[in-house]
Amino acid sequence: MFYFLIYPFLSYNFILIAAAIIPAVILMVHVYRSDHLEKESGNLLWTLVKAGVFSTLVAIFFERIFSALLGSLFSPESTIYRILLYFGVVAISEEGAKYYQLKKNTWNREEFNCLYDGVIYAVFVSMGFALWENISYVLHYGLSVALIRAVTSIPGHACFGVFMGVFYTAAKLYSSAERFEESKRYQIAALVVPMLLHGAYDYIATLYSDSFNYLFIAFVAVLFFVSYKLVDKVARNDQYFR
Repeated sequence: MFYFLIYPFLSYNFILIAAAIIPAVILMVHVYRSDHLEKESGNLLWTLVKAGVFSTLVAIFFERIFSALLGSLFSPESTIYRILLYFGVVAISEEGAKYYQLKKNTWNREEFNCLYDGVIYAVFVSMGFALWENISYVLHYGLSVALIRAVTSIPGHACFGVFMGVFYTAAKLYSSAERFEESKRYQIAALVVPMLLHGAYDYIATLYSDSFNYLFIAFVAVLFFVSYKLVDKVARNDQYFR
């Protein structure tokens, strides 16, 4: 009932931006603090956040091109359109851009020497992506969008990053052991698994738009639970691999 008293303050862009940034920062701090073996340098982590922001711009470029092409071939209301859009255009553009930046900025770094490192790196790139994406949404649609995305989209990107990081670390582990075929398979998994999860996330989110989407809530709950357990397990079993 007192909303009209605080509305002028909520309208300021800096409040909206803060609402967009804070959830991503909280998740990055949690993942960083879970690293008990060897903390990563602030310079590297900041580089990864910036790489995630840049990957947003790359993804937007490809999404606009290929979504326009897709729209010229299929009706936007059709199931095939939505499947190709979410599993193909969006998932490949976004997760592909993030993976490229992840590997470019970390694969040959001396700091990449522990099992948990790949998870941290992938999550920080993903959070850089989610942070910039969230700011864009919030500035366009307001504070209510920030609250929704704080408990769905931002943790969703973090979860995709966790899965990417787990497979990415395995790829680096096998590469360090000069088992390059296994390393290649895990590099592919580090890209494909997040793509499939991302596509499923977006596709399920669009179902039952006229009613409460229980399937989406269940999917998100399982995704968050498994991701949390993976972070906990890898952090507890962290060790040097070279």
